[in-house]
Parts: sequence; C-alpha cells; structure tokens
Amino acid sequence: MPRRPPPEGSVAPEIDAVEWFNVEASMTLAGLRGRVVVLHAFQMLCPGCVAAGLPQAKRIAATFPAAEVAVIGLHTVFEHHAAMTTVALAAFIHEYRLRFPIAVDRPGEAGPMPRTMAAYGMQGTPSLVLIDRAGRIRRHSFGAEEDMRVGAEIALLLAEPG
Repeated sequence: MPRRPPPEGSVAPEIDAVEWFNVEASMTLAGLRGRVVVLHAFQMLCPGCVAAGLPQAKRIAATFPAAEVAVIGLHTVFEHHAAMTTVALAAFIHEYRLRFPIAVDRPGEAGPMPRTMAAYGMQGTPSLVLIDRAGRIRRHSFGAEEDMRVGAEIALLLAEPG
C-alpha cells in the first residue's frame, strides 16, 4: 500500500540514491538549502515523463538561475525493472540531452516501490515536488503540470525571504 505524501510545509525527505548522473559527487537536499529545489520523478519508459515531465524540467533548468533553483531528476523504477538499467539510463540521458543532476532511486526492501518514491508517497511518474529554500515541501503533484503554473509557483518561492 503506497504511503501518503508528507504534508506540505514538512521537511522534505532526503533523496536515497544508488547513483548520480551529471554531477561529480552525490547531492543532498540539506546541501541545497537556500535554493528552491524542483524534484522531477520519472521513468525512461513513462510516456508522460518523456512527453511532458522531462521537457518541463529542462525548461525550468534553462529559465531559472542555477544558483537560485536546483532542478533534480529522480529516476524511480517501480516497474519494468529488467529494462531500466543504469546503462540504459545513461544512454537515455545522453539521447534526451538531460543536463541537470539525476539521482537513481534506491530499490525498496519489500516490493517494487523505491525508497525515495515511497518516502514522498508518490503515486507514479511523472511527479513534481517543489521544495522551498528552507527545505520544506511546498507542492507535491502527480501527472503533467502546466508550465505557467509551475513557473509562477517557483517565482513565488524565490520571492520569499531566504
């Protein structure tokens, strides 16, 4: 049974990753305090991720200054495990020209749900989590989101005192 998402305003759970792409060292949300974090959960074989979620993450990364907004992809595999290897993910990242940091969610201990996905109570992919400068969850959603709405919410978070 999926867990419920942490309530808005609660401290965002750390990312539990087995591997990172597009960065030299592992990242932590605690290390990103002071920046707004956009966490985009996806799977390579998810049509909504390929058509909407990942292109949106790329647009967010291109629109907002990296010093103010950190975009992080979370490859979270809860189905088709045999096809979703890190070798396939590396090729996918290259092919789709994903330049922002991408974490590979640690598999769960019991069942198909990976650990970070479970900690956030995600229903599936694509999922979007906005985390404010203090590390608190401010938005948690599942499915394709409108760019204007997400951009406005990020701008509001940036306007809040650090």
